Amino acid sequence: MSEEKQEKKLNFEQALKNLEATVLKMERGELGLDENIKCFEEGNKLVKFCSEQLNKAEKKVEILLGQDPNGQPKWQEFGE
Repeated sequence: MSEEKQEKKLNFEQALKNLEATVLKMERGELGLDENIKCFEEGNKLVKFCSEQLNKAEKKVEILLGQDPNGQPKWQEFGE
């Protein structure tokens, strides 16, 4: 399965679990250089994915609360 298809099926919680597992694997210190680099690359992808998901959630909450980040009322269509 391609990485793009795999990311589409991945949700925030699963990505976070995968990231934690990757970090633990690296912290054990039993991997060789090549495997550590692969884990580091995978970890970076997971961090980016989680960050994007958190940003999307934050924006949705701001819309639902009807306020901008400064606490001012905001008028906006939900689909934006």
